[in-house]
Amino acid sequence: MIKPFDFASTPHIHFGAGCRNRLADILRPYGSRLLLVTGAASFDRQPQLQRVLDSLQADFEVFRVKVEGEPSPELVDQAVAEFRPHRPDCVLTIGGGSAVDAGKAIAGLLPGGDSVMEYLEGVGRGKAYAGVSTPFVAVPTTAGTGGETSKNAVLSVIGPGGFKKSFRHEALVPRHVVLDPELTLSCPPHVTAACGMDALTQLLESYVSCKANPMTDALALGALRRIATALPAVVRDGRNLAARADMLYASSISGLTLANAGLGSVHGLASPLGAFFPIPHGAACATLLPEAVRVNIRALQAREPSHEALGRYADAGRILLADQHLDDDTARAGLPDLLDQWLEEMKIPRLSHYGVGEGDIGRLIDHVSGGSMSGNPIRLERREIAGLIRSRL
Repeated sequence: MIKPFDFASTPHIHFGAGCRNRLADILRPYGSRLLLVTGAASFDRQPQLQRVLDSLQADFEVFRVKVEGEPSPELVDQAVAEFRPHRPDCVLTIGGGSAVDAGKAIAGLLPGGDSVMEYLEGVGRGKAYAGVSTPFVAVPTTAGTGGETSKNAVLSVIGPGGFKKSFRHEALVPRHVVLDPELTLSCPPHVTAACGMDALTQLLESYVSCKANPMTDALALGALRRIATALPAVVRDGRNLAARADMLYASSISGLTLANAGLGSVHGLASPLGAFFPIPHGAACATLLPEAVRVNIRALQAREPSHEALGRYADAGRILLADQHLDDDTARAGLPDLLDQWLEEMKIPRLSHYGVGEGDIGRLIDHVSGGSMSGNPIRLERREIAGLIRSRL
């Protein structure tokens, strides 16, 4: 008997090489004033994105916000204050995960003009969001966070008293998502690797999550099969359009699975790591993933040996190792070993590269994201989390 579950609404997804050329037709029904949210520099360096901008300016009055690094509450509030008087009819993001999160939050706040600190989970003022958002359209240019298919905008303040928290509501889900793999071709190898490992982490964590359901299972398994071959291929050759397409698809699917099944220990730790240290989210997830898998498997075998997540880790191992004949024990053991191999090949930095030391372990554990940890298939003990962090220093 299938257990009861809910599945959140999804955007209208447009997928395929060249589908960016349909943007004007997608945007036109919303009006003539467009607020464009992009990264700080990458957008201006790509000739094909400049052609997109030229075509939009021929049809719309275009205002622009540039997002440098992780989006902050201050950036969002400043953008809302500056552009609300212009009454944009639509917010369009063309960029990576940070730009998507910023655009999502700005669109949600333009109608009312509130500060995002009224609504930010855990650190905000606890005000209930009315659910009235400016129409939002997302065009991701990296394959990683899957933020274009989820309802939460992740905002950060980085430093000793920092945080990484979500502004979350169903009304923030984009109306349309345009997935054009040609826009990811110029993504550099180190960003491609970190983003790709983030998508892999999201798919794996949502598949073994205690909140998984048949719909998220089907989506996660299908996307994992694509990542198994596409991620190593695209890191080796960034011009491989087929691999870029598979990764863009898998990334967006990971946004759907995380929104509906939750995440786990990697994302629980990635939150304070990203708040206290200048570590990109994808790099944090990538460096932690292999040992997190080992820790979870050991904890499940020791305390809950009949837990279905053990079989799910074996499923994932057979997919990523490309050998459906492996027995469960061999598949489970081989999974983190393969992920370690990928970290070496992709040159993913260790946590110490970003300034994380032994003395930071306790503080990181104290600030683990309970929301992400709630999906982990087993409750990890403090010593297990400490060992996980220590292994990647």
